[in-house]
Amino acid sequence: MAIDRIWSYAPQVGAVEGLDLTGFAVVATDGTIGHVDRQADHFGMRHLVVDTGVWVFGKSVLVPVGVVTGIDTEDRRIAVAYTRGEVKAAPRFRTDSETLDPEYLTSVGDYYHRLPPRETTTA
Repeated sequence: MAIDRIWSYAPQVGAVEGLDLTGFAVVATDGTIGHVDRQADHFGMRHLVVDTGVWVFGKSVLVPVGVVTGIDTEDRRIAVAYTRGEVKAAPRFRTDSETLDPEYLTSVGDYYHRLPPRETTTA
């Protein structure tokens, strides 16, 4: 997965322009992460802010849309290419202002880019 693609949905994912993913469950390769709290596209770096509930002590994580492997609009589920632990180990998301910080977004993209590529699955 090239670093510039980390911020764009892969064509086979089934992303629909303008589709509101708020509330969709986010599922890693080994279980549910949480649900989409909001989606954003700052500086061409499209991403999801995922509310993890109690999984990460009530914190949110930022997930670039390039790691999404499938979107099931009927079941309102989004599959991502990595494990819960890999998502949790990404640069920590603390405040909404970070979604407007190109340095923070770049560090998140760099982190996912360094992970080994995964097989594409569906939601």
